[in-house]
Amino acid sequence: MIVAEALEKRYGGKPALFPLDLVVAEGETFGLAGPNGAGKTTTLGLFATLLAPTSGRVTVAGFDTAKEPMAVRRELGYVPETTGVYPDMRVEEYLAFFAAVHGIRGRAARRAVGDVLELTDLESRRNDLAETLSRGLRQRLAVARVLLHDPSVILLDEPASGLDPRARIELRSLLKELRRMAKTVVISSHILSDLADVCVTLGVLDGGRLLFRGTAAELAAHARPWTVARFGVTENIPGACERLLADPRVLSVEEVDGLREARLVDGEMDVSFIADILARGGFQLTHLSEAAPDLEEAFLRLTGDAPAQ
Repeated sequence: MIVAEALEKRYGGKPALFPLDLVVAEGETFGLAGPNGAGKTTTLGLFATLLAPTSGRVTVAGFDTAKEPMAVRRELGYVPETTGVYPDMRVEEYLAFFAAVHGIRGRAARRAVGDVLELTDLESRRNDLAETLSRGLRQRLAVARVLLHDPSVILLDEPASGLDPRARIELRSLLKELRRMAKTVVISSHILSDLADVCVTLGVLDGGRLLFRGTAAELAAHARPWTVARFGVTENIPGACERLLADPRVLSVEEVDGLREARLVDGEMDVSFIADILARGGFQLTHLSEAAPDLEEAFLRLTGDAPAQ
């Protein structure tokens, strides 16, 4: 649904996005992660026809963004990080106005407005002035606005920025509903955990370069290839740690969240031998599992910002 080929953007000769090759499949929910200044907004701007590429090309729903921008815009909805509202318009009026912008009027407009109000759970707010809505409700209103013309592609730039925990949960629920509707969605964020909860695949962008594309599990495995075993014993924890460290398959042991984590040597994938070692030493095991790497840790290692081990 989105195909970028050697897509590049420079501002005054300074690269903001290095040649990008990326394919987002129809119906895929794709998360673009990266720190501030990584090039996420530039990438979405290029997809949305708001920016012209310095070189390369991108197609959306088969239309070239440079040659057929109006056709692209009919296929997509774009929600920037900050959205304004008309202060004297009520929610229903605001949506009816944008329906008219898309050429939707009369009974069709009323039906479209009713549908997006229901989808975004804003029906009870239809008579509220748009400017009185909280930031979370405004974000849902922005999503409702871009859904009026039933686009096949939706671009969301930092949609959870500045939202309180409850509003973020409600937003994630809405994004999951869009995925169930088979919309193609691209979401940018610097919060990996938000993306991992709703996205099928992730891309990591840093310094204008796409460093990784894959699932959250693949990102974690790519960034921390070694195995970590998490374990607990009933008593004599120091003795248990010492026992494990005597085995050449264990590189280190440290405390994490009340349990101990043993890092295994490269290539050692099975953690079950730890139970055998501790049992032979007379220790009673209370917990043993493979620890999944934290996504934030994975991102830091991928971008070279993590502390040395």
